[in-house]
Amino acid sequence: MQFSVLVEVTLRPGVADPQGATIERSLPALGFTEVRGVTVGKAIRFTIEAAGEDAARARVAELCERFLTNPVIEDARIELHEVAAAR
Repeated sequence: MQFSVLVEVTLRPGVADPQGATIERSLPALGFTEVRGVTVGKAIRFTIEAAGEDAARARVAELCERFLTNPVIEDARIELHEVAAAR
């Protein structure tokens, strides 16, 4: 089975987010005075082949822990969708 994967990486609570803070400070000058709580992260998209959703999720979690994130300061949210087989 093939799965489309979206990994959203964000900083853990309490970790300084200088990019988010810079953006938030700049927004009022552009007329966006109602925006609060800006955080910056990254989105990583790819496909993976696995026997099933549980196997895919476990493999992606391992990939996140070993390569895509710094598990000391970042969290990852994994979203999987099965890709329909081409006919």
